[in-house]
Amino acid sequence: MLFQNNINMLTMEEIILICIKEFQKSKERKLMITGEKYYQAENDIKKRKIYRYDEHQHPIVDSQKPNNRLVHSFMHLFVEDKINYLLSRPYTISADNETYLNKVTETLGNNFQRRIIKLGREASNKGISWLIPYISEDGKFKAFVAPSEQCIPLWSDNDHEELDALIYFYDLEVYEGREKKQVTKIEYLTSKSVEYYIIEGETIKLDAERYLKLQPDGTYTEIEEQGHFFVDDVPMSWGRVPAIPFKNNDYEIPDVKFIKDLIDDYDKSRSDVSNTLDEVRDVIFGLKGYGGQNLAEFMRDLSYYRAISLDEDGGLEVYNPSIDIAAAKEHFSTLKDDIYSLGQAVDKSADKIGNSPSGIALKFLYSGLDLKCNAMESNFQWAFGELMYFINKYWEITGQDTYQNEDISIIFNRDIQINETEAVTNCANSKGIISDKTIIENHPFVTDAVQEMKQIEEESKSPEEDMFQNVGDG
Repeated sequence: MLFQNNINMLTMEEIILICIKEFQKSKERKLMITGEKYYQAENDIKKRKIYRYDEHQHPIVDSQKPNNRLVHSFMHLFVEDKINYLLSRPYTISADNETYLNKVTETLGNNFQRRIIKLGREASNKGISWLIPYISEDGKFKAFVAPSEQCIPLWSDNDHEELDALIYFYDLEVYEGREKKQVTKIEYLTSKSVEYYIIEGETIKLDAERYLKLQPDGTYTEIEEQGHFFVDDVPMSWGRVPAIPFKNNDYEIPDVKFIKDLIDDYDKSRSDVSNTLDEVRDVIFGLKGYGGQNLAEFMRDLSYYRAISLDEDGGLEVYNPSIDIAAAKEHFSTLKDDIYSLGQAVDKSADKIGNSPSGIALKFLYSGLDLKCNAMESNFQWAFGELMYFINKYWEITGQDTYQNEDISIIFNRDIQINETEAVTNCANSKGIISDKTIIENHPFVTDAVQEMKQIEEESKSPEEDMFQNVGDG
């Protein structure tokens, strides 16, 4: 347990405050913020400044030099490709008990697909995402995605599967009289209850307003006992810490970690070339025996008089700066290949995939993305199993039907790219070898195999059958 050697010397409030301060300075949180920034195309290159040196060799910002800061949003592209490939298509939930399956689907609601996509995007950018279940005021099962950089898990095991507690902190604007100020609120979630705190300066204390309840007569009464929620004014508990981790991979590492340095070099190199191109428009003068006082005077004389004064043995040479375009292109191409390879992304450039790639070629192109998605998929399926605990508990708490030991699983239907012409040919060649149902399910034009089989059956009826059926119906 955290701080176990000093547990008798520290209060819970002090422990929570120490955890928050340590987490805010941690490499893990900084990487989360970096992942989100690069997803939003706020790359480090945007902060770059060009310096020159004064007569004392002190660096100062040079506002006259070109400073093109070209951002390449690889991370936005890679994350969106990954989420669209793995999570954008409707998921499939399967269970042997159909009644149980329908009840789970109803409880999750229509918005769970969007919630899964948000969890996937958050986990990709930050390594882990958190789903916090709760019961709304109208008694409905709800859950929200908490920003990962505001969640501090206190794990009880090395595999990071069981929680002792979760610290969730966030900034909130409040009014004190007419003055608006920002305060940091804290929710300390355990398996039994939620404790509410507030940070003021360097101290932490209980959030008093969360422990008061407004009565019908306008007065407040103190809440003596907290739970995770209240049912008929009785505090109730989930029996577990109400926080479900959806991990990007087993190591909870965001995707940006593996390619950030490459992206930074790509941004810098392309920006440097752009700066050089801006400067190529100007020539460089080499002076020998210049009769003036300084370079500023030289440029003024050249601009105004179209002439300059040189000493007897002086001279002037003009240089045109140039760029090794071939070397620059080779560097950019190598960097880009490395970014796509180490980022396990799919390069859809025409020179990479061709006009009509075969099924084998497409599988090879998507092999890296498949491996990256496999890591997320297995962790998300495990997290879905954890979510089922809270749904079953919700039914129990609200007096609905309860189910014990029901197996249920979620399948993420990947948006797999195929060569449609090749797939249609393979389906046609499989006639008589495998069942028509299997052929229909794998045909690229079919979205609903059951409906398609019904339609085929309808169209296969002869006109005579239709006529007699109509007579019989009359």
